[in-house]
Amino acid sequence: MKLYFSPGACSLASNIIAHETNTPITLVKTDIKSKTYEGGGDYSKINPLGYVPSLQLDDGTVITEGPAVLQYIADHAGATSLSPAAGKPERYQMLSWLNFASTELHGPFGVLWNGAMPDAAKEMARAKIASRVKHLDGHLASNTFLVGKDFTLPDAYVFVVLGWAPMVKVDLSAFANVQAYLGRIATRPAVQAAMKAEGLI
Repeated sequence: MKLYFSPGACSLASNIIAHETNTPITLVKTDIKSKTYEGGGDYSKINPLGYVPSLQLDDGTVITEGPAVLQYIADHAGATSLSPAAGKPERYQMLSWLNFASTELHGPFGVLWNGAMPDAAKEMARAKIASRVKHLDGHLASNTFLVGKDFTLPDAYVFVVLGWAPMVKVDLSAFANVQAYLGRIATRPAVQAAMKAEGLI
């Protein structure tokens, strides 16, 4: 399998889960601005929308959208600790948090990355992020990870997205539970390995 990634982008979450599951993948560094990947390939032929991650299977099938890529890697590995089995309530709690990460956190952070956005839109995005992180902080007051005591797919996603906070001037210092949570995730061997593989540490 090939994982098309951009260092530190949301594709890092997929890289983390590949390491968590010991799934062998080939990393393909991608420039999402020029829509090319290492070696000079045209990334628009892999993903016409031009963003990462994309996971190309050995038969040529391409899976796009971060939550779907995360789910595929976990299911392919049979990693029920990362993605609880269908029918269990924990499965749907995990999916709920995965959607939260995608829409309620990643979405407004995307506004802040967009240089064309007016300041008013960016302030609205920061306010939304603050309210969502407050909700997250409250949840983490009594939970080690998003789905209780187990590290699951959305934990990798939330870790990556909130890691962008300093780069776009989002202050998380008031959220002690979130800070401790991010610290727990950062020390995981798979997280360290994925970040090293992307040249981030």
